[in-house]
Amino acid sequence: MNTINYDGRSTNSGCDDHIHRRNQLQNNKISKQEEPLSIRSLKFTKLDEGATTPTKANLSDAGWDLYSLENVEIPPVSRSLIKTGISLQIPKGFVGLIWPRSGLAVKSGIDVFAGVVDSGYRGDVGVCLYNSSPEAVNVKKGDRIAQILFQPVPYFQLTEVSELSSSERGEDGFGSSGR
Repeated sequence: MNTINYDGRSTNSGCDDHIHRRNQLQNNKISKQEEPLSIRSLKFTKLDEGATTPTKANLSDAGWDLYSLENVEIPPVSRSLIKTGISLQIPKGFVGLIWPRSGLAVKSGIDVFAGVVDSGYRGDVGVCLYNSSPEAVNVKKGDRIAQILFQPVPYFQLTEVSELSSSERGEDGFGSSGR
């Protein structure tokens, strides 16, 4: 079994980048002035031997980097679904939200579409990448392509009513708050 802890220890990563990230985490020290971390466990499995374990560069990072399982060319102004080869067991009451990596967005015009992983989903965590640039972008196997954040999700029951209470904003929509 391959386990990644928040302190960066792993039993088997299969990726040199991961070793570098593990070493970075081990070198990070939490000052005594910081609040203690509440660490939870999240199980995952590799659906493919070539999959790369998600990593964090720093203990304080919000997201875990997701890696491409395949070589893909994304044509200009197009999208592609990239497999990670990773399946997650997200606890009930939580969701995985897939977000772009800022470097890919700024340098290559890559954004992420459709980034919600529900707690009941057990399939491959695919990442829908959108290339907004006028040139093709090549994604290589093992590239960091996105990051996933795990956040609590409150449960609601929707109740239909005949009228909603008023608010300061009211029905003012897109662009109503100025530039």
